[in-house]
Amino acid sequence: MDHLADRVRMLLEGDPRITEKNMFGGLTFLLNNHILVGCKKDGRILLSVGKEHNDEALSRGGTSPMIHGGRAMTGFIWIEPDAIEDDDALEDWVRLATSWVERMPIEEPKKKPAPKRAPAKKAATRKTIARKTAAKGSG
Repeated sequence: MDHLADRVRMLLEGDPRITEKNMFGGLTFLLNNHILVGCKKDGRILLSVGKEHNDEALSRGGTSPMIHGGRAMTGFIWIEPDAIEDDDALEDWVRLATSWVERMPIEEPKKKPAPKRAPAKKAATRKTIARKTAAKGSG
């Protein structure tokens, strides 16, 4: 996978909109925080092609739909290692994904939720202090 990720990284080098994140069991490259291309350990790549390009992309050799939770994720396809063995073929696929994803609105990175804290203790009032004192005195 490292070699595949390095090949993709070289194609995307210098684009400040690109970030990397571990997702789907491999390294995924994001464009404006949208999935662009993911590199799997088995040599396949996950590619975002957009819903309107899905059927066209799947008609090319070495492709299959992304299945997640038992259903096809339209707009995302898997490309087999043989179909991206050639650098020009990999570049063509990455260019196709880039042309779709760069048209999507820029998405702000998701913020991690703040850690949950125990509820604050209520300040003691005269009434609760008197009740506690009375309870201690009756025991």
